[in-house]
Amino acid sequence: MRGVDKLLERVDGQMLIRRQVQVALATGLPVWVTLPPDQPLRADALHDLNCMHVEVSDAGHGISHSIRAGNAAVHPSCWLILLLADLPEITTTDLEMLITAAQEAPNAIVRATSDAGKPGHPILFPPHLRGELTALCGDEGARDMLKLHADETIFVPLQGNRALTDLDTPEDWARWRLQHIPKC
Repeated sequence: MRGVDKLLERVDGQMLIRRQVQVALATGLPVWVTLPPDQPLRADALHDLNCMHVEVSDAGHGISHSIRAGNAAVHPSCWLILLLADLPEITTTDLEMLITAAQEAPNAIVRATSDAGKPGHPILFPPHLRGELTALCGDEGARDMLKLHADETIFVPLQGNRALTDLDTPEDWARWRLQHIPKC
């Protein structure tokens, strides 16, 4: 993003990180947000929301460090929903569909896909597999774990490419905004 924090970009009239937390909170479930200490504007954007902040001092070493920190903060008997903060199209309804699928298959990993079936995010991890999240390292996230448990994964298609839309460059943001201008 050439020095711009994409989580502070505006979506639906608010900073993306705030929007994502509100989407998650609307499920009625508790929400933990992993935050690096060197990004105080992210924490400021969430100051009045009822979510728990988990500081990740080594977040710069890759997403696995944030996943491990968030996983450690949540009681081990609970499901863990990994909702990346930079997926601007995810809705509360999407999360509720995934949660319903998890309730129907309590031992499975539940993973969102595009409507064409391409795997993406969010991902729900059942309690019995969460111990494996403590061993993650680097910037690959849970990729290897998901491969290992592919036969234990249920896929839930979300509308369009919601599960895949990840905006990493100013050009990505500009194209996405042009596609999301309200039509008169």
